[in-house]
Amino acid sequence: MVETRSTGEKVFSVFNYIFLGFLTLIFAYPMIHAILASISDPIQLMRHSGVLLKPLGFSTEGYQVVMKNPNIVTGYINTILYTVLGTILSMLFSVLGAYALSRKHYPGKTFFTFAIVFTMYFSGGMIPSFLLVKGIGLYNTRAAMIIPSLLTTWNLVVMKTAFQSVPASLEESARIDGANDFVILFRIILPVTIPTLAVMTLFYAVNYWNAWFNALMYLQNRDFYPLQMFLREILIANSASGNASMDVDTYMLEETIKFTTIVVSTLPILFIYPFVQRYFMSGLMLGSIKE
Repeated sequence: MVETRSTGEKVFSVFNYIFLGFLTLIFAYPMIHAILASISDPIQLMRHSGVLLKPLGFSTEGYQVVMKNPNIVTGYINTILYTVLGTILSMLFSVLGAYALSRKHYPGKTFFTFAIVFTMYFSGGMIPSFLLVKGIGLYNTRAAMIIPSLLTTWNLVVMKTAFQSVPASLEESARIDGANDFVILFRIILPVTIPTLAVMTLFYAVNYWNAWFNALMYLQNRDFYPLQMFLREILIANSASGNASMDVDTYMLEETIKFTTIVVSTLPILFIYPFVQRYFMSGLMLGSIKE
């Protein structure tokens, strides 16, 4: 049977697509602008004002300047290390913590949940955090980029809620078959909450990839710096517009370098999004039974 739609529904669909297309353009244009500006001729870019719809000439000078910096490779290696290792550890601890807090008969669940959520609204602040990191021996170590950011309370709460949504009958049937908590977690709970796990993984990965403030606070050894710290230095070094000793070519290249650093630091993490994008459209439950 062919489904027919009324005129009103067709008109609504047309306006809906137009509206969503407009929103997509609004959100995507800043990145498009940065990419186009990064490959534009520096002189033409400085003369241009307003919306940028195509490259102004073509130049890779910005990328050449950024990539010639010997610290870029070091920064990429460190950032990839922090992102991969940090995301794995964060997901492991988040999964274990969310599972424990989502069980109905877990002793002290209410107290621990309150204590964890409390930290989302109240914290000691930057100085106590610095003193704590220094006091426990993490200052100026790679661990300072991972351990202080190991858990995000909001992510833990979301994951806990997803685990609680799994029908109790799945767990009960597994326990009848002799399954313990680890079997239930890794073979029952996780497979049916894949969308939540994928989204939380992306959130943690983006957080570690963009981390620079922890490096600013806790690191002195430049060999441990993430990519964002080196890009920050490049931006600062090329933003001295009031420097009288700056030649014209360098001044013209300044804007291109700014957009180039945005592209260099953002595109790699954007490549991950298509692989998890479909999970944003999925429900929290996959393959489970209804109660």
